[in-house]
Amino acid sequence: MMILVTGGLGYIGSHTVVELLGNGFEVVIVDDLSNSEKFILENIEEVSGKKFTFYPFDLKKKELLSQVFQAHNIGGCIHFAAHKSVGESQEMPLKYYENNLFTLIHLLQEFKDRELSNFIFSSSCTVYGQAEHMPIKEDTPLKVPKSAYGKTKQMGEEILKDFARAYDKKVSILRYFNPIGAHPSGKLGELPVGIPNNLVPYITQTAAGLREFLSIWGNDYPTPDGTAIRDYIYVVDLAKAHVAALKKLLACEENKVIDIFNLGTGRGVSVLEMVKIYEKANNVNVPYRICERRSGDITLAYADVRKAQKEMGWRSETTMEEALKTTWNWQSYLNTKD
Repeated sequence: MMILVTGGLGYIGSHTVVELLGNGFEVVIVDDLSNSEKFILENIEEVSGKKFTFYPFDLKKKELLSQVFQAHNIGGCIHFAAHKSVGESQEMPLKYYENNLFTLIHLLQEFKDRELSNFIFSSSCTVYGQAEHMPIKEDTPLKVPKSAYGKTKQMGEEILKDFARAYDKKVSILRYFNPIGAHPSGKLGELPVGIPNNLVPYITQTAAGLREFLSIWGNDYPTPDGTAIRDYIYVVDLAKAHVAALKKLLACEENKVIDIFNLGTGRGVSVLEMVKIYEKANNVNVPYRICERRSGDITLAYADVRKAQKEMGWRSETTMEEALKTTWNWQSYLNTKD
C-alpha cells in the first residue's frame, strides 16, 4: 500500500518513513525542506535499504498536491508537516494558522473528493495544558493552549473529528509527549534551526561545545528537585507507534473511526535528572545555569499509555540511557558534515 507522508524528511517523519518501509509499505514524501536538509533523503534510503518517491513543495500549493494524488494510488496519510516553534508562533501567529491549518484542510479535501480514508495526525500533549491529575489520559479535559502553535494542534483535532463524522472516515490522532533521540545508525535525528527549543538537542549541543551552557528555566517548581518534569519518548519507539496506528486503521472494518492515543513512556523525568542521565550515558559534562521560569511552561506532564498498549499492542521499549546515547552518535555524525 502507498502511504503519503507529509513532512517526511523531518525529525519524526524520517524515522517513521524508515519504519513504514521496513513494514512493507510504499511511501510518497511531500516536504518543502523548511525544517530539514536534503541529505536526509539519501540517509533514509541508506538506513532502510528501500526506495521511495519524494516531492519538494509546500502543501499550501493545492494544485501540486492534487497532482500527487493523481499520480499515486494513495491508501493513507501520516501528516507531520507543520511549523512547530512555540515561541515563533507567538510572534507570527498568522504564519502558523495559515500553514498548519490550510495544509491540513487541503489534504482532507483530497481525501474527501477521492473517497480516501486512513488519516493519521501528528498532535501534541500541549492540548492538555497543565492537567490536574497524573498520568494524563486521553479523556483528560483539554485546555486552550497558550501558544498559537498549540492552538493549531487543538483546532486540527477538531477539524479531523468533524471530517471523520461527516464523511465516514477513519482517523487516528496521536498526541506526542516529548520525542528524543536519534536512529541507532546515527544517520537520522533532530535538526534544530538556530538555538534549540527542545531540551535534549540543547543538552547535546552544550555537551559538544556548540553552546556555552544549558539554560534551565526555573528550579522553584513544586517537584522533588525544583525543575519541571516531562515524559520523554524515544523517537524510534514513537515512529513504530505510527505504523501500529496505521495497521489498526487499515484492519478496522468500520467506516467512521476517531482514534485518539497518548504516546509517551508513562514516566516523568525532571530537567536536572535528564542532564545527569545524559552525562552518565555519554560520559560528558553539561554545564548549566538556572534562569527564571519561562511564561507558559507547565510543571508536570506524563502520559497514561495503557490505551495504546491495549488497543494498538504498542509500548515504548527503549530506556532513557539508550535513547540519549543515540543523540551523541547523531551529533558526532553532524560534526563530520560541517
